[in-house]
Amino acid sequence: MTAVGTRSALRSTRPRHFGRVLNWIGQHVVLSGLAVLFLAPVVFVFLTSMMTSNQTLTATIWPDPWTWDNYVRAFTQVPLVRWFANSATYAVLATAFMLASSIPAAYVLARIRFRGANILFTAIIIAMLLPPQVTAVPIYVMWSKLGMTGTLLPLILPNLLGDAFSIFLLRQFFLTIPSEYADAARIDGNGEWGVLARVIIPMAKPGIAATAIFMFFNSWNDYYGPLLYTSENEQWWPVAIGLASFRSSHGGDWGITMAITMLVMVPVVIIFFFAQRTFVEGIALTGVKG
Repeated sequence: MTAVGTRSALRSTRPRHFGRVLNWIGQHVVLSGLAVLFLAPVVFVFLTSMMTSNQTLTATIWPDPWTWDNYVRAFTQVPLVRWFANSATYAVLATAFMLASSIPAAYVLARIRFRGANILFTAIIIAMLLPPQVTAVPIYVMWSKLGMTGTLLPLILPNLLGDAFSIFLLRQFFLTIPSEYADAARIDGNGEWGVLARVIIPMAKPGIAATAIFMFFNSWNDYYGPLLYTSENEQWWPVAIGLASFRSSHGGDWGITMAITMLVMVPVVIIFFFAQRTFVEGIALTGVKG
């Protein structure tokens, strides 16, 4: 290659390299700005939780002095351990019951052809779009007649019948698994339960994990359901109701309120930190096949 050709090639590659650098800088600036935007409220809550009662909601942003007293008071002045236990019971059992019922239902809709399957799937879509407030009154009357109001059972037990959004999400993920694997399992003598247990579930772990995380987070953060069924019985209050009740009765004590808020966020952050790769993979691989 001549010297002229070399210089021409260098000049042609420089703009492309410079464009890639600008693109990289632009993407990271946008992502950094979004990160700051989302983390700012969390940082504000943490800094407020480390302030004394005289500093909260003043022009002071930085705690002076730093104190952990609000976190100590969070465990001594309110039944925080019981609130956490109730929330954990609600979230874990609701998630377990949902998986036990929604996985077989999603498998049937995804892999077994029968008359009325499309109608059933349409009904599930409609159930996803139906606001819970529409059916709140008749369902509350039913649970009241069964004597289960005042507890978390009306929020946990319905998950044994499946969850519309979870069935939809799992069905879409199951559709992405090649049918040849299930056919090979049937040739080996497995029935539909064997295909589900030995082939579909092991291959659908990312989708199942994503669905479980969705359900756990929704149950942990649920406010409307516990307010409807447990507001009359403090023994069954989860953290959402307990925190709201404490804030309404101690509205001026923002230090301990923010400390409780930080403690409530800790389990969610820890779970998502360890499961984020599986969660993202499950969402990314969920198909849109009909």
